[in-house]
Amino acid sequence: MGTPLSIGPLSPADQAGVRALADAATSADGVAPLSEQPLLRLAADEPWLTHAVAHNKAGAVIGYVQVDRGGDVASAELAVHPEHRHHGVGRLLLRTAERDARLPQFGGTPGQRGKALRVWAHGDLAPARAFAAAAGYAVVRELLFLTKPLDPVAAPAPGGPADGYTVRTFVPGQDDDAWVALNARAFATHPEQGRLTVADLHDRMAEPWFDPAGFFLLEAPDGTLAGSMWTKVEGGDGEIYAVGVDPDHRGRGLGAALTDVGLAHLAGRARRAVLYVDGDNAAAVAIYEKAGFERSAVDVQYGRPNDAMI
Repeated sequence: MGTPLSIGPLSPADQAGVRALADAATSADGVAPLSEQPLLRLAADEPWLTHAVAHNKAGAVIGYVQVDRGGDVASAELAVHPEHRHHGVGRLLLRTAERDARLPQFGGTPGQRGKALRVWAHGDLAPARAFAAAAGYAVVRELLFLTKPLDPVAAPAPGGPADGYTVRTFVPGQDDDAWVALNARAFATHPEQGRLTVADLHDRMAEPWFDPAGFFLLEAPDGTLAGSMWTKVEGGDGEIYAVGVDPDHRGRGLGAALTDVGLAHLAGRARRAVLYVDGDNAAAVAIYEKAGFERSAVDVQYGRPNDAMI
């Protein structure tokens, strides 16, 4: 008998099982197998989102894959319990994701085609590379994890933005819609960040780490939002969670100024600053390297070469 597989919205028990699976994999591998977004969406039931869970004979969760078909490509994240690897569970989950990527985003809507599948591997571990190669996948995207020690004594004061621009903190309930609109403009070409909705924002605001005092908005001389800097503190890490500048206001050094604001806020609150940035975003990488960040790890996204459409 094969591994039992259930596809569809997750029960509360399966949601807890996926979190326990993720914790076990993190302990074994030294890196979390699922990023923040899939974990926030465990309870979501959307036409463009698929959950698939593998159980053992006792009904415990031993594997999980989440497929997001809401973007230009279908993106998947999967995890297998360390005690149940090398028994075909990962291949089963990957085949499930591949079949799901072929589905139209919204059932019953004519003129749609399936999407190319991209699969995340966090930490770029050797077993994941071997698994991907065996399935015919190659790296198509790198997400760099950069770190920088923080010294609260030597932390410099931020230099401030360009003339006429001011920085203030985010006001929950007042700035929600305006920030989401700004974020969509600032990350219009980003496959994940640019798709954040007000509901996604509220999900993050409900997390224990959320602190509006570390969420900064940059106002242009006319009072409209020109950029933002969002920080996140968990454990000893202070994350530059998201920094974006409206395209109409770029070229004024505002991204670097906002980074300084975030680092000044994190000094004294965390032992090191961390952030994620796409490896091909040369402008952002240059800003962060100038601020003293160094590459610490990398997440990679796999796809089949020349697979524009499944």
